[in-house]
Amino acid sequence: MTTVHDFEVATLAGKTVKLDEYSGKVLLIVNTASKCGLTPQYEGLEALYKKYHDRGLEILGFPCNQFAGQEPGSSEEIASFCQVNYGVSFPMFAKIDVNGANTDPLYAFLKKEAGGLLGIDAIKWNFTKFLVRRDGTVIERFAPTTTPHSLEKDIEKALEI
Repeated sequence: MTTVHDFEVATLAGKTVKLDEYSGKVLLIVNTASKCGLTPQYEGLEALYKKYHDRGLEILGFPCNQFAGQEPGSSEEIASFCQVNYGVSFPMFAKIDVNGANTDPLYAFLKKEAGGLLGIDAIKWNFTKFLVRRDGTVIERFAPTTTPHSLEKDIEKALEI
């Protein structure tokens, strides 16, 4: 059975990371953007990370420029923006495509495992979130407008398992 742990991704610094490094952790995987109306969610994501990281939560951010060009920056610019404006300390990865012919394999898997509303798998916008169990299986997909704070009960439940 394929799980999130079977994939490799690149960090903003270009280092390859095998997601099995996160085995035993609850993951919240989010496609992000720096120039979106939802960008302030970085603050809430960082708050979740600080609150639950010691209990086993990892938040993985994946910048994406597919929605109205709202993530135009280089890896260095994205890293600087996230740190300076929101104090992001959770792992951020290289910019990827989440839809279309060049969809990152991780996101192809996530969309297959947790489809969107009305059976449409495509990611609708920035800050779509996927909650993943410690064993790498997908629990649920959350809409872009779902605030990080509203995920606390789901995260706590996943951490207890």
